[in-house]
Amino acid sequence: MAELHINPNLRTPKTTQKIMLDVCIALLPALIYSIVIFGVNSLLLTAVSVVTCMAAEGIWQLIRKEQLTVGDLSAAVTGILIAFNMSSTTPVWVVMIADVFAIIVVKQVFGGIGSNVVNPALMGRLFTMLVYPTQMMSYAAPGAVDTVASPTVLSAVKSGSEVAYSVWDMIIGNIPGALGETSVLFLLIGFLYLAYKKEVNVLAAVVYIAVVGAVSGILNGGNFAASFFGGGLFLGGLFMLTDYVFVSKKGKVLYALVAAVITILVRQYSPYPEGVCFGILIANCLAYFVDKIDKKPHVYGIQ
Repeated sequence: MAELHINPNLRTPKTTQKIMLDVCIALLPALIYSIVIFGVNSLLLTAVSVVTCMAAEGIWQLIRKEQLTVGDLSAAVTGILIAFNMSSTTPVWVVMIADVFAIIVVKQVFGGIGSNVVNPALMGRLFTMLVYPTQMMSYAAPGAVDTVASPTVLSAVKSGSEVAYSVWDMIIGNIPGALGETSVLFLLIGFLYLAYKKEVNVLAAVVYIAVVGAVSGILNGGNFAASFFGGGLFLGGLFMLTDYVFVSKKGKVLYALVAAVITILVRQYSPYPEGVCFGILIANCLAYFVDKIDKKPHVYGIQ
């Protein structure tokens, strides 16, 4: 793949393929642990999701006689992240619908990687969550092999019930939830790898996670552990908020704060126990206005 050219005055030796390969590597620890916790179905759903995303992108581009970009691995990353936003008991066909919607409607219709307005993986999750709420909102407990739904940590907090899991359970990922969102520890390991490779906005991730966790914890009566570790905050903050849109610190912080405020409002004042999906997607839509603060050239990375 040729060197990535974004602007006549800005060049980078990193290609999209190299960046996306690093993201895949960073997501491996959480994927492996999800297989340990939720069983082989985690691997099946992830594999199907990746293949469907890559096939959807390739078929679309062949039909439209466009340059094939499947080799840049961005579709593979979208596939992994969509699977990470699903329960281990989510039907395969629901995952595939999310994949096709994310790749075709959210990404390719707008011109492909770097041109899509919102995060394709999160939009795929939101679409299926609205169309198939029963399938999307049922989470199996770790080790369960059936489809009996178990309350997540945040749903227990929202209903005023006692949280039946320890802080360590929440950090390690031994709780009901989506495949990739439960293990904060293994998500952090992957994120540290990307930070070492200088491929993520560390500042945006820290601000977003800190504000959402702290404010939600205060509003939930001091239940900080559940607010930080009981939902999708780290998956969203580390791997779906952290793009290369903003160069200045001011832009990164404002972007993260917009996402944080929306996330908190949804968590506290909507029927949904988690607001990460809504917070990041709305921040994506408002990024153009926040972007006006910084006039420097932009490098687009993780989409």
